[in-house]
Amino acid sequence: MSGPGPRNAITDVAGVLVGQHHRLGDGWATGTTVVLVPDGAVGAVDGRGGAPGTRETDLLDPANLVQQVQAVCLSGGSAYGLAAADGVMRWLGEHNLGFRVGARPHEVVPIVPAAVLFDLPMSEWGNRPDAEFGRAACQAAFDAGPGAQVEQGCVGAGTGARTGSLKGGVGTASVLVGEHTVGALAAVNAVGEAADPATGRPWAADLGFDGEFALPSARPADLPQAKESRLNTTIGVVAVDAELTKAECRRLAMAAQDGLARAVRPAHSMFDGDTVFALATGARPLTEAAGVIGDPTRAAALDRLCAAAADAFARAMVHGLLAATTVGEVRAYRDVWGQL
Repeated sequence: MSGPGPRNAITDVAGVLVGQHHRLGDGWATGTTVVLVPDGAVGAVDGRGGAPGTRETDLLDPANLVQQVQAVCLSGGSAYGLAAADGVMRWLGEHNLGFRVGARPHEVVPIVPAAVLFDLPMSEWGNRPDAEFGRAACQAAFDAGPGAQVEQGCVGAGTGARTGSLKGGVGTASVLVGEHTVGALAAVNAVGEAADPATGRPWAADLGFDGEFALPSARPADLPQAKESRLNTTIGVVAVDAELTKAECRRLAMAAQDGLARAVRPAHSMFDGDTVFALATGARPLTEAAGVIGDPTRAAALDRLCAAAADAFARAMVHGLLAATTVGEVRAYRDVWGQL
């Protein structure tokens, strides 16, 4: 691993776009983030914890028919927020993007796996993402275009997120691994704490590159208290420009979950539904020789990408924590420990 990509974001992976839509204020604190892959990408998922909220994850099983997805939808709103994926499907269908089921260009079924996080207490009851949130997030991704910066903090699916005693948010990171780029995006909303309560140091800060993270200067006098037994869930996406099978892609998602476990303590609780999707755009062969499946050289190359995915996802979670701002009574890291 030689350092982050030019934007230190998931959009450093060619073919990956990100769009976000949210409402904050007037009884609202929730939103939707869409990771859009218009040219398609091999998809996989790994879910852990006891309270998942997901859609279209079964089709990502390597044994099933569909090989590629066109988007991943991440949303607040708990199970209600799964409706945001309807808007993503509608937008993709209007652009003739999806699994082809007929001869004419518009005869497609967009493949949009989705996951939600629990942020209902942050908004007035009934205020949650719907199909229009997903549609607006898709349009935002399209308007931003390839290689755009990704806004972090209290935006998109991270608008109403919290982690332990602090405000959570959307974070992103990337890393270069030889000729490949690995990127991650996380909506940080965990039961566990993302920073050491005794020092303020984010648990995964050691994984940062030189100058990526700094340390707080002093311990605050009044630390916020964590609330126990809350419903939460950290959700996200890890992407790579390598050509992977669905089974190999799932290894990438599994590795990213290890990064999640490095960034919060505890992780994968009964009150979290931690779900990480993986996308492989296939822009580059996994090895120069494009080895046969099972070739040890190929396995070693995949292993390097998995290690990078774990670190990138953990770093994305740190960025989500640090970029968040105080919303209501939920204080942000920067307001407790100071800006890093």
